[in-house]
Amino acid sequence: MSLDQVVLLEESLRLAEMVSFSSAAHDYRKSKYVLERDEQAQEMISRFADMKDKYEEVQRFGKYHPDFHSVSTQVRTLKRELDFHENIANFKKAEKELEKLLIECSRIIAQSVSEQIKVPTGNPFFDESSCSGGCGSGGSCGCA
Repeated sequence: MSLDQVVLLEESLRLAEMVSFSSAAHDYRKSKYVLERDEQAQEMISRFADMKDKYEEVQRFGKYHPDFHSVSTQVRTLKRELDFHENIANFKKAEKELEKLLIECSRIIAQSVSEQIKVPTGNPFFDESSCSGGCGSGGSCGCA
């Protein structure tokens, strides 16, 4: 390993430490802690996971399964309840903010090497940056 590589690794560790001590990481850990101790939220998450398993089973047969409509409706209802639960919503928001920070760090590093390097940023249809070279689809989504 060369001296340049050692220095680069040390700088990477410093960056990781900075991200770890950021407000986004702090908010994420705090909201995760609160969510893990919320018995009602944990019960809702467990019910949703069970219902999701049933939904996947029903999806194998599609609309021809006798429980297709009821299971589909129950999954959507439980998902909506999860989305509106305060601690779950706070956790998802904090998780998204941390993800944005990590993506931006990745993008800065990649573009410092070359503008051509693609950085996976998730689903390009929901990216706020509107496919700024990070979708990885080779231009099929309209990226230049």
